[in-house]
This record gives sequence, C-alpha cells and structure tokens, in this order.
Amino acid sequence: MSKIQPQKVALVAGASGIVGRQMVKTLLDNQWQVIGLRHRASTHPDNIPLVNVNLLDAQHSAQMLQPLVGVTHIFYSAWVNAANWTEMVAPNVTMLRNLVSHVEKTSPLQTVSLMQGYKVYGAHLGPFKTPARESDPGVPGAEFNAAQLAWLTEFQRGKSWHWNAIRPGVVGSAVPGNTMNLALSIALYASLCKAQGLPLRFPGTQQTWHSIVDHTDSGLLADATLWAATSSTAENQAFNVNNGDIWRWSELWPLIARWFDLEAAPPVNLSFQQLFHDYRDLWSKLAGEGLVEADILRLSDGQFADFVFSWDYDMFGDGSKLRRAGFPRMQATDEMFFSLFTQLRAARVIP
Repeated sequence: MSKIQPQKVALVAGASGIVGRQMVKTLLDNQWQVIGLRHRASTHPDNIPLVNVNLLDAQHSAQMLQPLVGVTHIFYSAWVNAANWTEMVAPNVTMLRNLVSHVEKTSPLQTVSLMQGYKVYGAHLGPFKTPARESDPGVPGAEFNAAQLAWLTEFQRGKSWHWNAIRPGVVGSAVPGNTMNLALSIALYASLCKAQGLPLRFPGTQQTWHSIVDHTDSGLLADATLWAATSSTAENQAFNVNNGDIWRWSELWPLIARWFDLEAAPPVNLSFQQLFHDYRDLWSKLAGEGLVEADILRLSDGQFADFVFSWDYDMFGDGSKLRRAGFPRMQATDEMFFSLFTQLRAARVIP
C-alpha cells in the first residue's frame, strides 16, 4: 500500500506582488494548498483564502495567525518601504519575525523561503563586484535583506525546519499595476513611441547602454523557489536565481525595438516618470481603442524603470550554484521579454 503524502500548505506573504502572484499560481499548479497574507482586506485573482494581518503589530499577528495550524512552508516576499535604507531595517525584520515566530508555534513548519535581492551584495550602493556569488562577503551598513537573513539564521538554529534565501535579478512579469514591473514600463514606453512615430530611444546613459543587467523570469523564479523549498540539497542555503544568460542593453534593446516594429535610437537620459505624466492624455486616447486601463499611471508610475536605467554599472550574479545543486531550468531573456509583451497585448494592457 502506498504511503499517503501529507498535505503541503503554503503561506505566501506578499501574495499579490510581482513575485507572490506567480508563486501562488505555481503552487496551485503543483496541487498545494495556498493561503495568502495581505495587510489590507481584499480578494486575490486566484481566489485563495487571505488572512489580513498587520505584521508590524506582534499582538495582532499572534491573534490572526493562531488559527493557521497546518502551515508547512512560508514563502516570504513582503516588504515595507521607508525614507532610507537604515529606516527599512527595523520594520522589515519585525514583520518577518512576527510571522515566523508565531507560525512555528502552531504549525508543522518545514521551510521558510525568504525572497531577497542583490542588495545583499551592495548593489544599491553603486558599482559592486560582479558576478556576485553567494559566497561573497557581506557589505557594511544597514540593509534589510541582510538583517532579515541574519535574524532568520539565528532563530532557526537547532530547529527541525530550514530556510532558503532566494536572490533574483530584475524580475520579468506580465502582472499589470505593479511598480516593479520593468517589462510593463518598457511596453508602455514603446507603445507611446509607436503612437507618435518616434524611434525607441534607450532611456539611459552611454554607460548604462553598455552595462550588463541580468533578468529573472517570474515563472522560473517561482519554480526555483519551490524547488529550493522542497529539496534537501538546498536546506539553509542562499541562491542567486537568474535566467542563466547575460545581455548588455546594447544587444537587448534593438531586439525589443524590433518586436514593436520600431527603430532603436541612441541613448538619452530620459525619465519614465516624466514621460508617463507628459503623455497621460495620449495614453487615455489609446486606451479608448479597447485597452483595459485608461490611466497610464495606474499601470506604472515609471519609478522602478528609472531606477533600473540609472544603473551605469554591471548588475548581475552568478546563477551556477542553483544549477549545480539540481535545478535544471534556464530561460532566454530576449524570449522572456517577447513572451511578456505578447501576454500584455493579448490582455489588452497595451495596443
């Protein structure tokens, strides 16, 4: 008689974000039971049950999380912004601590998966060592990703559950309305250029034009995160997760322009935030032809795109540790962008 496998129950913090949305879909596709966490009352596109909890409040967290008695895996991609890097540390560590410390008291916890980024390597401070490797030493100063992992590592010591730290590049997703969706911002910009008969001018400096930025398809990221959360070879390990290829913008940008049937043009240091405000009325007219959203600022405010295109230095990590440990997937980054643009067009987000 075959042994009945216990139910895997995932608690996804940040379930509506650019990472969390795909994580929920991947878990459901793999027959997991999924519960989402949200700070505000709302619904979820996948109709999963949601727990509305303020993780900054320890007492409220204990009250709202206590009924969750069957959670086996926590997938954590929530975060809270602040005025500067120093002020981001305390609230983000508090949120993670309130979640993990309460859930482990009532549930048969097996793994906590912590979503991080290249800030642990000092990427937010300026030029840093590339390719970044998981074995690289830490960087002095306040940074919440590193502080969260330091707390999680110490809290887990001697316990039966394990942790993973997942470090993607720039995440590629077709989820509209998320501030960190670079592909969407590029697609909006390209659509505006096409409507005005303009070439697709690269919105950055010459240094950025020649720099390397690695990307991570959201589906590949979710698959890698799920693999790490369920693999014994990944216990208490950090992994860079990228598509597995390397591109300079000078190579990738002309291909993106060609997809939109546009000519590529040399770099000019443009601001997506300013452009989206300048052409808000134009977008409203384009949306009148059957698009789902008439206000471009509800789709993207351009801030994250400006952040990415301000990097005048290389921003990429070595993703080989993940593959050596047993995760097999790779993704061609140009094909990722083409697929995302196709999805956005099919969903009538862009014309």
